[in-house]
Amino acid sequence: MVSKIISLEELAVITAELKSKGKTIAHCHGCFDLLHLGHMKHFEAAKKAADVLIVTITPDRYVNKGPGRPVFNEMLRMESIAALEAVSYVALNKWETAVKTIELLKPTLYVKGQDYKKSEDDITGNINKEEEAVKSVGGKLYFTEEIQFSSSKLINAHYSPLSDSVQEYLGNLKKQENAESIIKEIEKLKNLKVLVIGDTIIDEYHSCKPLGKSSKSPTISSIFQRGESYAGGVLAIANHLDQFAGKVELVTCLGKQNPQQDLIEEKLSESIHKKFFWRSDGPTPAKRRYIDVYLNLKLFEVTFMNDAWLDAELEKEVINYLSKAIKEVDLILIADFGHGFITPGIIQFLEKSGKYLAVNAQTNSNNYGFNYITKYNRVDYISIDEKEVRLPFGDNYGALEQLISKLHDITHAGKIQITLGQQGSLLYERAKFTRAPAFASTIKDSVGAGDAVLSVTSLLAFNNTPAEVLPFIGNCVGALAVEIIGNEHPVYKKDLIKFISHFLK
Repeated sequence: MVSKIISLEELAVITAELKSKGKTIAHCHGCFDLLHLGHMKHFEAAKKAADVLIVTITPDRYVNKGPGRPVFNEMLRMESIAALEAVSYVALNKWETAVKTIELLKPTLYVKGQDYKKSEDDITGNINKEEEAVKSVGGKLYFTEEIQFSSSKLINAHYSPLSDSVQEYLGNLKKQENAESIIKEIEKLKNLKVLVIGDTIIDEYHSCKPLGKSSKSPTISSIFQRGESYAGGVLAIANHLDQFAGKVELVTCLGKQNPQQDLIEEKLSESIHKKFFWRSDGPTPAKRRYIDVYLNLKLFEVTFMNDAWLDAELEKEVINYLSKAIKEVDLILIADFGHGFITPGIIQFLEKSGKYLAVNAQTNSNNYGFNYITKYNRVDYISIDEKEVRLPFGDNYGALEQLISKLHDITHAGKIQITLGQQGSLLYERAKFTRAPAFASTIKDSVGAGDAVLSVTSLLAFNNTPAEVLPFIGNCVGALAVEIIGNEHPVYKKDLIKFISHFLK
């Protein structure tokens, strides 16, 4: 069995040798979590169509089929497939899709099940790319016609890692909605025009290896390993929005003392329309986190910024620009991190603009106690966490529903979503409350997860997505976001759709 499991590089050499001897190669690719009879029939049919059958599987890190997936890790999945007589070789893919793998292995037939015959039904959109790849190496796409089962449906029914309360929630949701209806709500967002305004933050991750305590002071000495910089704050929000909305305009402020504009331009999606304002009295805000390379724990953080308000002249310049720019958009998303860009004058202008306003006023270690959501008097949608609603009222233990109602009275927000970490989220709309549980099974990095949720749910709120659907989608976004290190990339629309599609089977 073990001899069948080889690397992609080894497999490429073997397939080349086999083809030089006139042998035909059938190639199957997929996740193959919970190997079942449908998979076995599929492999047997593929083997009948060629001399040799090879199988490649999706790595664990690219399986976006819902919480706790894959149920079986990549090694167990390969071992299960290698145990089948029809399969000659099994390898672990290196990439998210099979396109580069096909180009490397050059199979005679790239074999998929009959459910891929209609390319428009492929939620990932990859089947067309894979067909192009196999044709480019002289092969062709081949479909089997065997009996089919759904791994996701079987896993959800019999091997679900979710708690009883989450399964009960999903059961109730399925009585009102299905994956197709929820995906339609996401697709409705693609024509929206949104302006996002807020503080730029460069998130720096410096991985270190702790060596030990200094002999002369109570200091832990560490040696630098590597550093990565990511586009955070409003930049990350703009990238998330760009995945779902039709047009995104970004308005933010950079610092002349250390602008980091090249990094920002590199990290931002090319389709985002960018308007940068410049302050001369500070750098572009950056937060440098020092991380234990082994435990992935934050040791400490150093911030580079001037968080004083913009001067009056620059504030006026921003407002003059906004007065023209907002005419072309459907809604405005305010990402207020409390780092000096969103001034009282800009808030007042936006509140009087008559535009739909979605807002987050974040409480963080740099503005603790000085950036409350209650400074807004007229907004339409709010997405903040539990602490950010409790702090303005100085109430750590009171009923959350009562505090949200107070917040509504101050801000006049028609919809308020409060994220509750592992407890999920709570949505207020028309004096009614809708709860949704959290779906994340593992957390790699929680930084920026709330921003991802804010981005997508703001669009949903503007579109009047049903109250039972909005927090569900938001929590699916959150589950995907905590798998991303430091806003390395946005929550991709295709991943969200795939997640929901498999999650609700």
